[in-house]
Amino acid sequence: MSYPPQVYMGETGEISAKYRPVSTPPELGRPGKGAYYYLATTATTRGEFGLYRVEMTARAGGPKTHFHKSISESFFILSGTVRLYDGAQWVDARQGDFLHVPQGGLHAFRNDSDELAEMLLLFTPGAPREEYFEKLPEMGDATDEERAQFFVKHDSYFVE
Repeated sequence: MSYPPQVYMGETGEISAKYRPVSTPPELGRPGKGAYYYLATTATTRGEFGLYRVEMTARAGGPKTHFHKSISESFFILSGTVRLYDGAQWVDARQGDFLHVPQGGLHAFRNDSDELAEMLLLFTPGAPREEYFEKLPEMGDATDEERAQFFVKHDSYFVE
């Protein structure tokens, strides 16, 4: 296996790092009440990946079993307990646990506990997941056809 092709062609390097202090408010939701923090979006990583910190309120539930055709999804549990489905079984993932789901891999996640849970979500390559997170609540009022189009647009294929 080799390194990917060079992207930066300069000889001296550049000042281009993006610092995000922990005090930065979430882009979606409220701290402690269910929130999404956009740590590194597809736009900021030039399509390489998307990284999000997600707070799930107690008994928040989560998406049903699904897969993605073009992106992989990885979960790293920061605190609390998140139930993760790896396509074969459910596990109670706790702080420090990790799950990687390649393209096509069945998966689901939920917070069934009585406490807040927090995790990192990593999507590779990058995809515009922000629109998915922001417009998902509107899908409750959408027609079946609108909902189906939304999920296909966002590379989410549900099997149950």
